[in-house]
Amino acid sequence: MSRCRRRRLLRLAVPVMIALLLASLPWLWTTVGARGHVHPAAQAPTADVVIVLGTAVTEDGRQPGVRLAGRLETAAELVRSGKARVVLVSGDGAGESGDEPAIMAAHLTEQLGVDAQRVVADPHGLDTYDSCLRARQVYGIERALIVTQSYHLSRAVTLCRHVGIDAEGVTARCSGCDTGLLVRKAARDYLASGKAAWDAIRDRPPALTSPADPGVADALAR
Repeated sequence: MSRCRRRRLLRLAVPVMIALLLASLPWLWTTVGARGHVHPAAQAPTADVVIVLGTAVTEDGRQPGVRLAGRLETAAELVRSGKARVVLVSGDGAGESGDEPAIMAAHLTEQLGVDAQRVVADPHGLDTYDSCLRARQVYGIERALIVTQSYHLSRAVTLCRHVGIDAEGVTARCSGCDTGLLVRKAARDYLASGKAAWDAIRDRPPALTSPADPGVADALAR
């Protein structure tokens, strides 16, 4: 390869590398922000509250999908082991596939044996940022375990910590997730980190505002 051609390629490569670096900054922010705060379920610390982040339910709108079921199973395990006392399930109560928090709460109580008095549902956790912000502002949570799959966990932990929750992430099981699904979700989460960073930078208010809700405090007092 001639010296002139090498110089041309270098001139092209440098801006491409700079663009890739800039595009990766939000992902790096979420990754670094969660460092030291992500744990397997067996090694999770303790907290009064575990927050389960919503995702798709089954097509008939009656059961949690495979990823959501894994999150709920992990949360129930944390409650049974004494690492958490109350579960806040946060998701979209008017989602296209169904009422995520209602299905989550029913699965925890009816299938996984969690006391219904220990489960609180937030139907307005429309995305990860909203779930974290509402947990802090509406439900008054200052410390919590956050349960979701590994590809999502760093972003969730970083956002919750950004809004003032002393959050520790717990990796949810995903027994029915194949490699292709996990790769696609990881790629999606890489892109979603840009929105997360932008929401954090501008301190975006939640999509839906609500008055303070004593549900979590009442559940802890029982």
